[in-house]
Amino acid sequence: MKRILESSRYVVLIAVISLLVAAIATFLLGATQTVFLVSRFVTAPSDAGLIVAIVQLMDMFLLGTVLLVFALGLHELFVQKLELPAWLVIDDLKKLKSKLSDVLILILAIKFVEKMIDTKSAQDTLMTGIGVAVVIGGLVLFNYASAKGAE
Repeated sequence: MKRILESSRYVVLIAVISLLVAAIATFLLGATQTVFLVSRFVTAPSDAGLIVAIVQLMDMFLLGTVLLVFALGLHELFVQKLELPAWLVIDDLKKLKSKLSDVLILILAIKFVEKMIDTKSAQDTLMTGIGVAVVIGGLVLFNYASAKGAE
């Protein structure tokens, strides 16, 4: 029974592989969008929609990065350590959740900027900003509490 339980940690490889495939697909989609964005920029450099498209492109690559970091983190936590840069080494689940919340903050900020550029209504922008601020505040508090708990 002990051997079965110890080996069950490899079940996480399903998630690792799935996240890796999703990250690669997201990066490829972002690369494709980059080609279209550059061609759009060449043909119409003063197009106001380019700013939104660039923000959306950044969001796409950021999402791919989150998927990759999460895949690497799960692999390190459950399967085996990898040779990664020091800033990417994940020793515990708290650290992985903290990295995820940091990137979520960036994604929320990008989504807010995207909404701010797209929306004509000041009230919509304000309500979105308040919602994003509340969620970011919660994530910052979570990170702070996690860091205090680690000490």
